[in-house]
Amino acid sequence: MPQLFALAAALGWASGVRLYLVILIVGLAGHFGWTPLPEGLSVLSHPAVMAASGFMVFIEFFADKMPGLDSLWDFVHTVIRIPAGAALAASVFGADHAALATVAAIIGGGLAATAHTAKTTTRAAINTSPEPFSNVGASLAEDGLVTGGLWLALTHPLLFGVALLLTLVVSVWLIRRCWRFLSGLTRRVIRIFSGREPPPPRPDQPSAAADV
Repeated sequence: MPQLFALAAALGWASGVRLYLVILIVGLAGHFGWTPLPEGLSVLSHPAVMAASGFMVFIEFFADKMPGLDSLWDFVHTVIRIPAGAALAASVFGADHAALATVAAIIGGGLAATAHTAKTTTRAAINTSPEPFSNVGASLAEDGLVTGGLWLALTHPLLFGVALLLTLVVSVWLIRRCWRFLSGLTRRVIRIFSGREPPPPRPDQPSAAADV
């Protein structure tokens, strides 16, 4: 039971970051017998499902590393990752345990929403920097976190629980910091374009202090 709860939580949380990679990893694990899957997740090991998820992993791998396009990709997937995370978490228990499946869906959807919000706000803040390397680094780090989180949930469920709690604390902190940064930046841009705040001087223009 602890492993099932850990798996449900991992699927919910990881779906908020990399939904297609989660489906592919779980499908491969069941297909090659790396770990026994609950009945509700066995469909993920079907060749057609693995092919579709693999194709989407390929697309997302590049889309998530392009500044601007990654934020658009996250925005579109707001309506996909959260319900999918809830559905995958509920599938761990299946129809035979309706109460547990409902609890797993609620928790899994909440974890997916938290992870997705942290990812979206963080990547939007990173996109304010003109260089693309931070986007690539953040994307690769997310790939590693999802893969490592699923492995930890399957092999060391109690340790995964501790890691998940720490991750949630960091996620809430990131959401607050990035949201305040983006809100302040948006207000400043609005003031500049509305004429209520002069734009910063260009490097080739002398400042008012220099003229004095």
